[in-house]
Amino acid sequence: MPVGAFPRVDGALHAEGVPLGVIAAAVGTPCYVYSANSIRARYQQLAQAFASVPHRIHFAMKANSSLAILRLLHELGAGVDIVSGGELYRAHEAGFAGVDVVFSGVGKTAREIDAALDARVQLINIESEAELVTVAALARRRGVVAPVALRINPEVTVDTPHAYIKTGEKGQKFGIPRDDVERIGALIHELPNVALRGLGMHLGSQIANADPMREALPRLLQAIAVMRAQGHELQCMDVGGGLAVPYAPGDPEADVDEYARLVRDAVSASGLSLVLEPGRFIVAESGVLLTEVLYRKHAAGKDFVVTDAAMNDLMRPALYQAYHGIVPINITEGTVIADVVGPVCESGDFYAKQRELPDVQAGALLAVLTTGAYGYTMASNYNSRTRPAEVLVDADRFAVITERERYEDLVRLERAHLQWRTA
Repeated sequence: MPVGAFPRVDGALHAEGVPLGVIAAAVGTPCYVYSANSIRARYQQLAQAFASVPHRIHFAMKANSSLAILRLLHELGAGVDIVSGGELYRAHEAGFAGVDVVFSGVGKTAREIDAALDARVQLINIESEAELVTVAALARRRGVVAPVALRINPEVTVDTPHAYIKTGEKGQKFGIPRDDVERIGALIHELPNVALRGLGMHLGSQIANADPMREALPRLLQAIAVMRAQGHELQCMDVGGGLAVPYAPGDPEADVDEYARLVRDAVSASGLSLVLEPGRFIVAESGVLLTEVLYRKHAAGKDFVVTDAAMNDLMRPALYQAYHGIVPINITEGTVIADVVGPVCESGDFYAKQRELPDVQAGALLAVLTTGAYGYTMASNYNSRTRPAEVLVDADRFAVITERERYEDLVRLERAHLQWRTA
């Protein structure tokens, strides 16, 4: 975790210069709290690592799409990588222009592609022949030329903590198979309303060592050479994101230096500009989820710590069996082996199983660590629970950046009294 993001001062956990207990008292729990300086530090680490080659960091919005976080990254000079029309709308609301946007995803709808063309995004990442033909048809209808990049599946073995976050192996839904690249490159010449501007790949998430990139980059460079031989005027190569962050004690950190060295060498060999799409690496360690202990329970020889945060607030433990550190806001004497669980009516509603924890009692505040990525963006209203507030801390000040939902918000778009229609 970046130094200074969540220090313990006089026994109390802080976010930068603000006691987390003060935020909990002012905003309530559960709530997400983010450190602005942690985000700045991670962004600058990548910017410096690639300073010697032409590049642009496009933050992967799916990791955290809160407007205030996006505005902070916009101020730092980032672009964004989006995967939906809703993210395109959010990007615009946060101040990003079309030229700042790369549009990824395997299932873009006609409506989303139309919106991307209207916004004049920098690139639409193409993931299949059918998508390419659709983009060409929609661009022709508008009388414009769509700037596209082909996302190549490099078909390399990727070691990630969970199968769901592998995207660059053979047989995945992502990207264009290597054997199809030459044929699709030739097809683009038959489609006057698309222009091939780049080639890219994305290997997956939580990649700690550079070996997959070492294997994949020559395959991407080979595809670039094939496209150039076909006469395409390329401008950029996109290597995606996926750098690992540590969640559990002993987890490896990404080898940023070796990763950057490999990519810089490939970019220099290609003569193109580099597009990076980090998400988790920039924001994961910037965030904690604050929650209050509601009850202690002992059953069948086990201890339970029941909190007011649940799987609808943070889905990762239930979905990925993911580990998150959990620490008390105030130092607590003694320890207990317990499950940390929420109020949702599911056995999968837990944050930790048989974890050694400080012996916290009802009323204690806990911080669930490393929740700045894929926390709030995956939150839901399951069990008709309102989604939590979000707070941004910058040095010794804090601000609510997302208000806590109210019960009225749960039914705002629903209709109890129906207006029936007939065919």
